[in-house]
Amino acid sequence: MPRFSIIVPVFKVQGFLAECLDSVLEQSYTDLEVIAVDDCSPDGCGAVLDEYAARDPRVRVLHLPENVGLGRARNAGMPHATGDFLFFLDSDDTLTPGALRAIADRLEETADPDDPDVLVFDYARTYWWGGTRRNVLARVLTEAGDGTFTAAEHPEILELLMVVWNKVYRREFVEREGFAFPPGYYEDTPWTFPVMLSAERIATLDRICLAYRQRRQGNILSTTSRKHFDIHDQYERVFAFLDSRPRLASWRPYLHRKMGEHCLDILSKPDRLPESDKGEFFRLTAALFRKHRTAEPVPRELRILEGSFARYRAHRQAGRLGRELGLRGQQVRKAAATRVKRGWSVVHEHRSLDPNLAVYSAFSHRGVLGDPAAVYYKAREIAPHIRGVWVVRGEEEAALLPKDVEHVLLDSLGCRQVTARATYFVNNVNWPGTLAKRPDSVHVHTHQGTPLKYMAADLLDKPGARHGFDVPQMLRRADRWDYSLVANRHSELVWDRAYPCHFTSLRSGSPRNDVLVRARPEDGSAVRARLGIPADHRVVLYAPTRRDYVRGGHIDRIDLARFADDLGEGHTLVVRLHPTLADGPARGMGLSELHRRRVVVDATDEPHVEDLMLASDVLVTDYSALMFDYANLDRPIVLHTDDWGAYAASRGAYFDITADAPGHVVGSYRELAWLFASGAWQDADAERLRAGFRARFCEFDDGRAAERVVRTLMLGEKAEEPAPLVPVPAQAGHDVLASS
Repeated sequence: MPRFSIIVPVFKVQGFLAECLDSVLEQSYTDLEVIAVDDCSPDGCGAVLDEYAARDPRVRVLHLPENVGLGRARNAGMPHATGDFLFFLDSDDTLTPGALRAIADRLEETADPDDPDVLVFDYARTYWWGGTRRNVLARVLTEAGDGTFTAAEHPEILELLMVVWNKVYRREFVEREGFAFPPGYYEDTPWTFPVMLSAERIATLDRICLAYRQRRQGNILSTTSRKHFDIHDQYERVFAFLDSRPRLASWRPYLHRKMGEHCLDILSKPDRLPESDKGEFFRLTAALFRKHRTAEPVPRELRILEGSFARYRAHRQAGRLGRELGLRGQQVRKAAATRVKRGWSVVHEHRSLDPNLAVYSAFSHRGVLGDPAAVYYKAREIAPHIRGVWVVRGEEEAALLPKDVEHVLLDSLGCRQVTARATYFVNNVNWPGTLAKRPDSVHVHTHQGTPLKYMAADLLDKPGARHGFDVPQMLRRADRWDYSLVANRHSELVWDRAYPCHFTSLRSGSPRNDVLVRARPEDGSAVRARLGIPADHRVVLYAPTRRDYVRGGHIDRIDLARFADDLGEGHTLVVRLHPTLADGPARGMGLSELHRRRVVVDATDEPHVEDLMLASDVLVTDYSALMFDYANLDRPIVLHTDDWGAYAASRGAYFDITADAPGHVVGSYRELAWLFASGAWQDADAERLRAGFRARFCEFDDGRAAERVVRTLMLGEKAEEPAPLVPVPAQAGHDVLASS
């Protein structure tokens, strides 16, 4: 008996069907059966299904003699299911890689004493134009906790999209309760609410297991039709179910509200109902709302159902007019604010600058980070008379600042006041265009590391990579730079080429790397302890970068669970995604769940990447600029470059990193696993490659970069040449060069 019975109803999806079936049959978890129901599809779907069944015994096909619709096609498949759990997968959707393994592991984790009745997992919408958006309520899955619960114990679970395909169901539970799908549109509604309210053990999995395809055409919910009137019958079925289960009567007010919200949502969509039928739909909704009304007060937003359709339409038109006026007002206020900022600059351009005022920002005003932070702290130490003020994006970022750090909010009056009079401006991202460069001010640009990929003006020949970037505007803002900090001659040449502006390159080294050059054996211990990493573990830091050749920038190049397992006992895999991927669906594709289970450590949110480097023994990356900083530690670096051709062609690269690498280069996961299993990742060749890389790219990093910037550019002292490289001791408690 298989663990999963995956029921796939099929109708007019011949262009998507193979992708759907492949996503199931190519899963690493293989204990499954596929029951594909050909709902008398008029295209080539039946032949595709028969072809798959002929070559894979796990696939069974039912050819229905007539079209019965989505819900009843699922019903037709259920009697043939033999698995422990039912999984209803729509034939234009796909499973994400590793989804079934993650679901199986989570079921096993919560199977004491019995399997859950329902497991709810996460999904992402994938749009026909290429975009991807994660479920906005994914946090509900995490907040539900590690155990099982009922809907009454965690009612927030019902706020998730009430569909059938983001859950798996224990087959014995479904058969015992007699659940089945009704005919018509919105058939998920009278299935999902009864199932969720009846389940005694619900579990959640905070992982994107399914890609929900939003088709341009053929999507039922975007079809203009009277079939959307089916929603009324479906909610009648829900209330009939409540009547048959007196113990669930307390849910009636909740479902009454959900019904009203759902019907009004359908009515508000411009592409659901024919315009001539909207009045009838409203009247039927209002009648249903009155019929099932409870003693609970009617929510304010649903009181519109107590009036007429004419009142509803007037209310909608007033709301639309209000939004339009609000948008116009916002545009007027924005234009006025811009004039005020420019006027402020004009008014203050004749006031003298404060020679003891410095303004800092980093990573688009996220906080005290990176090179600007290193310069700021060094200035506080050796030039305490220079007042340092940070510009931060909003109150959320301000709340995370150290208590003794003075700050102003971006676009605030305080921000305009300090930027109007500051002499020194230190940033690793360009300042907003509204900031005028005053003649005697000193703008120091620190950059964000040594460049491998094309930047700024070099992107003009890479239309895909510069998507969303206004290169001319970028260069106009860079015209304000007085000094550009560099850690090596390569960077100096690149910045001169990528930013054809007037500035002076200061061979200072990278201030943020001072802590790496001066690292002591104990420096990483506190970080390890905070992250829950055993002191005697070898720490592998995996830091992939984003890809410009895919929308969204993220591709799973490595199976993290497999890599962590292959590393074996005594190792901890720490993962840090590129910061631009932190809020997207990338972590939901498995990283968050693996972190929860302590398979890996997700350190994407760690604000100071230098801490992670100090806490690690080896870096595994692809094309991340982190490798240039990490080389200062003189610890092994491994490059996983299985898509170097695509990356270099789409983004552009200043040199071939696979030929001038800081360590061993692998082109497949098999090679990566062998490298660590054999211990070759830290052999003599790795040391030789690293030494050459350090000599070239850590040329000016001597541990005094921040001091050099402060003394040279703020105190006016004569610049000193960077000192020779200083060897870095191994991690405390164990030798990184010891054999595994």
